[in-house]
Amino acid sequence: MAEHALNEITQAISTDNLDAIASLPVPQTFRGVTVHADDVDLFDGIPSQEKDPRKSLHVDEVPTPELGPGEALIAVMASAINYNTVWTSIFEPIPTFKFLRKYGKLSPLAARHDLPYHVVGSDLSGVVVRTGPGVHNWKPGDEVVAHCLNVELEGPEGHNDTMLDSEQRIWGFETNFGGLAEVSLVKSNQLMPKPAHLTWEEAASPGLVNSTAYRQLVSRNGADMKQGDVVLIWGASGGLGSYATQYAINGGAIPVCVVSNEAKAEICRSMGAELIIDRNAEGYRFWSDEHNQDPKEWQRFGAKIRELTGGEDPDIVFEHPGRETFGASVYAARKGGTIVTCASTSGYTHQYDNRYLWMNLKRIIGSHFANYRESWEANRLIDKGLIHPTLSRTYPLDETGQAALDVHRNAHQGKVGVLCLAEDEGLGVRDTDKRARYAEAINRFRGQ
Repeated sequence: MAEHALNEITQAISTDNLDAIASLPVPQTFRGVTVHADDVDLFDGIPSQEKDPRKSLHVDEVPTPELGPGEALIAVMASAINYNTVWTSIFEPIPTFKFLRKYGKLSPLAARHDLPYHVVGSDLSGVVVRTGPGVHNWKPGDEVVAHCLNVELEGPEGHNDTMLDSEQRIWGFETNFGGLAEVSLVKSNQLMPKPAHLTWEEAASPGLVNSTAYRQLVSRNGADMKQGDVVLIWGASGGLGSYATQYAINGGAIPVCVVSNEAKAEICRSMGAELIIDRNAEGYRFWSDEHNQDPKEWQRFGAKIRELTGGEDPDIVFEHPGRETFGASVYAARKGGTIVTCASTSGYTHQYDNRYLWMNLKRIIGSHFANYRESWEANRLIDKGLIHPTLSRTYPLDETGQAALDVHRNAHQGKVGVLCLAEDEGLGVRDTDKRARYAEAINRFRGQ
């Protein structure tokens, strides 16, 4: 029954018969990528980099959740891998079942999320299948993408900036029923129009990282970048950095792109960046041992930046590696400059020399994902062809573990996509003329 219902929905989408979806049955079950509560000790005693997501990520048939007020069920055509899926898969820094248990205590409706399995994933493109009571802006058959901010907005804290809501969560990481599945449950205020010139897998790939980079770099809630700013971007060809690089160039700033090899440097050049630091070729070692950093390496790194920029230090440092780079980031920022951080992929415990911060009036800003308005603006720029997806490779749903391993080991460029209900790559384009105008930029990362 479930397979038949999903086949009918997929057929309606592929034949552009979207008006029929409202009359088709909702599948009772669907296939989703999960982690299991009884696997949380799977990697005990194993170093983080040796933990293998292929062993912990499963593809299971699971029941379709009850649809509540203000929510929507989405037929997921494609999704993508983010680092939070890697964290979930290796049960770091804590198993996500602790998030689900906490959320489940909030209300009878939230209790749906507290299960012994967690359907993961924080990106999707797809089609609305059903909407719950109180949803007016979306209807069955709408082609959509979803951002990953899940909020309740019952308290006052979030009504100036929804990221400050007391019950703010990341969908598919701190909630269940995420996007790496054939069907997903979202709040209606997560939905945005799918850019018509993109394939399903291309449209799914920007969501989390594009919105995160927008808030972190462009928004007044982040670094509030302006024309002429020198912006140091760590991992400039990666999932986050590839969008930061585009925003810097489009906004009239001067990106200094830090990468780990020449292939990644070439990707940055193809986006229009001119100032590149290959950290491996230059041999930077910011830590002399496990417990001590080497300030001389910070100084050497700062000198390299000034060599490239004609003597200028970064106005903004776009931080996300964390422990490995944070001391160098604080040192390198100019007097009065800003270090804006949204992640810690190399470790959460940061160490830096505070003299360089306080005596030089620098600022550290924490930035976490984005609110609905920021996400909408970031998606609008994708739709207008001013920012482009950075999809490099796509896997089928059954190989999500390998896709997550690629990201875990940094064996990728840009974003890694996952096909869910879409049978092949290249489907879902509605505006071929617009696509033709931007085809080169859209495909810049493919095959990397």
